[in-house]
Amino acid sequence: MVAAASCHRAGPPLSSELPIHLEEHLDAARVEGSAVPKDLPAPVLWQFDTPQPAWKPVVPLLPSVQPATVLQEDGALRISLTEANRQRRGMRGGVYVDLPGWNRQDWSVLAIRARATGPVQSLTVQFNLRQHHGDRFDEYEPFLNRGEAANLINDGAPHRYLLRADWAGWWEGDPAWRQLGLMVNAGGPAQVDILSVELVPKEARYAEKPAGVITEAREAVYRRAVYTHAPARLAVPVRIPPGGRLDFSLGVLRGDAPVAFQVKISGASDRETTAFTETYADKDRWGQRSVDLSRWAGQTVRLVLETAPSPPSRTSRGRPGSVALWATPTLSGAAARGGPPNVILYVIDAGGAEYMSAYGYNRHTTPHLERLAEEGALFENAHSNSTWSKPSTTSFMTGLHHTVLGGYETPSDPLPARAETMAQILHRAGWQTGVFTSNSWCGTMSGLERGVDQMIESISGANSASSAELQGDFWHWREAYPGRPYWAHFQSTDVHWPWEAEPPVAGVFFSRAERAAFNEMERKLGTGAGVAGRFWGVRSGAQAFTKAGVDREAYFDGVRGAFDEAMAFTDMQLGRLVERLKASGEWENTVLIVTADHGDWPGLGYFEAGDPFARVAYLNPYVTHVPLVITWPGHIKAGQRFREPVSLIDLLPTILDFTRQPHPPSLQGQSLAPLLLGRRGWQMRSVILDEMYVDPKTHQLSGAVEMIDGRWGASLAITQDVRGQDVQVHGIQGAESGPRLLLYDLWSDPLCRRSLHAERPDLVKLYTGLLEREFREHRALAKQYPRSGEGTLDSSQLDTLKSLGYIR
Repeated sequence: MVAAASCHRAGPPLSSELPIHLEEHLDAARVEGSAVPKDLPAPVLWQFDTPQPAWKPVVPLLPSVQPATVLQEDGALRISLTEANRQRRGMRGGVYVDLPGWNRQDWSVLAIRARATGPVQSLTVQFNLRQHHGDRFDEYEPFLNRGEAANLINDGAPHRYLLRADWAGWWEGDPAWRQLGLMVNAGGPAQVDILSVELVPKEARYAEKPAGVITEAREAVYRRAVYTHAPARLAVPVRIPPGGRLDFSLGVLRGDAPVAFQVKISGASDRETTAFTETYADKDRWGQRSVDLSRWAGQTVRLVLETAPSPPSRTSRGRPGSVALWATPTLSGAAARGGPPNVILYVIDAGGAEYMSAYGYNRHTTPHLERLAEEGALFENAHSNSTWSKPSTTSFMTGLHHTVLGGYETPSDPLPARAETMAQILHRAGWQTGVFTSNSWCGTMSGLERGVDQMIESISGANSASSAELQGDFWHWREAYPGRPYWAHFQSTDVHWPWEAEPPVAGVFFSRAERAAFNEMERKLGTGAGVAGRFWGVRSGAQAFTKAGVDREAYFDGVRGAFDEAMAFTDMQLGRLVERLKASGEWENTVLIVTADHGDWPGLGYFEAGDPFARVAYLNPYVTHVPLVITWPGHIKAGQRFREPVSLIDLLPTILDFTRQPHPPSLQGQSLAPLLLGRRGWQMRSVILDEMYVDPKTHQLSGAVEMIDGRWGASLAITQDVRGQDVQVHGIQGAESGPRLLLYDLWSDPLCRRSLHAERPDLVKLYTGLLEREFREHRALAKQYPRSGEGTLDSSQLDTLKSLGYIR
């Protein structure tokens, strides 16, 4: 049974010299059919603040291992691991619940809310208990089938994890789903509290309306998609441009319910021509397709996207209401020469300017960036507005400071819904939009998939070679969607830990023997910290080095060599991108912006903090001094260098000026276009940096607001009860005895090692007042951008964060 069909009147024909994103124009479409089935399975929710006796401990098949202790207390199902649960791979135990023999194809994900403490490693979904020892390599595995795993965050705070319900590493025995298990692995005694488990049906995300737009992932590629419920017919009036083509990807939810897709063209006579037809059944991959519409160039037609359930067969069932996905359906034509520019925002994650020869570093790490600066403009004093990827990237993508965006509470905090991103603005105006990153903080972990046609936020190879792989993904995207203009955001992790050398730069700054010695020092630091394998020790204090028996200066010499080789590799790949843009003919009409989301900490490791208050100021150049090189042939005069202080919050207004798009009313940055194009309108002003954290238990906001004001740098520590209406500003760094404001003379102390708050009370009073006012203005503006709900983390995101050293 299906619900009544949906239908609404189509609008006027769509016509544009820029690409037309059909998913942006559903209000102009006539939708017929696409009825939501009435017999969808309902979500199943287990909440452990009430008794759930159906959940029981998993009994190991290995006789020498005891079941984990499982108790329902403190509003959770508590799994405690001890030495009694140790197996050869560490401590292991879990829980399970009996199910009535469901079909796993009906279910999409498990949404698990949990909090963890201790050296927890992972939580794995398991299917169907084994009744006796198996004959596989892992004969004592208690379940027949292992599903997805998530790396747990062991900060004691609740997090929500998404794990696929329809995937398993292998499938043995009865295909009916009879038990659901959750197994926990840990390196030592640990505790995991399961707060709730929700089993979500596949069609649940699509049941609110017959047709809509959603972001879906296949093989870690996220795409915006129009969804309908087959049978459905979506007709859009359009004017076909010269050289017209329709590019799209096919997608389905279920492997056992194929969908027949058709593209039809209806002209003035209402006679329909079928331009494309295919039955598609691959639920795990996108099917990239293109249809040549040039024969209708210059004509106004109805472009029809039609779907129908495939007839039943021995391997599939016809299923009315099956969800069909038309991903990134884009109508484009031959781009006119001299049209709006392409925009490439090339972000070198953690690529601090202090390590670039383009900025005076004493090793020749960035020769290609130097040559690029000769073709455009280089800003000598550019700063990220925060110290790490999530707050920094969300700020420069929205033109809003981190305090305005609500701060950071959990790894999966989404961006406030009302904060428009660079991608959303340009996509709406007609730009094709793509994101290519190996850091999930710059993608779905922060809600930055909005307005993005295609997002890739993970790689198959090493972090230290990410730029090469991401550039390959970019060129594949351009082949599939060749229309112009486009906006592309790169954010590679070549210079992010673990700094593995890549040819041909391996050995340039760091010999094989030096690298082996460095890896051994990382291993020793890891052992001292209770972590197996290499360990990112750049933020470890002197005590950690003493405990591990590692010479701190030798370690940071190794960090420098490894980091410099990674920088040389990413610079080489940047040069290759420029070469190919020039060879493809796209260079002349492309704005290229090269920057970094923040600096990195290696330079801080050669000395202990000179300030007795141990707070490293955000305005320290090793932390937030970033490169900024901008080229646009024929528009930006070559060879310019600017000493004026600027920050990444200025990027969005600059790009909007270059692309002639209106500015959202609340942007906090200032366009650099007047400086770059030799026009009036730019004014010197102080650089503001901020970073805020929200305690998930007390909801208290804490962090710092800082200012770079010519010679002086000031850092004001902040706390605020975000539940109240009144703003309170207090010191957070040793509140009873420490200063509220740290003050630095950046001319004589650029590394901010000694605060002058005691010597210059006049300046302390001045900058305390200025930064308090700045903070209050940010919080007032934040009321326009209320925080979104709790986010989620899926297994691929957590794997990415673990590879970058964020999760241990």
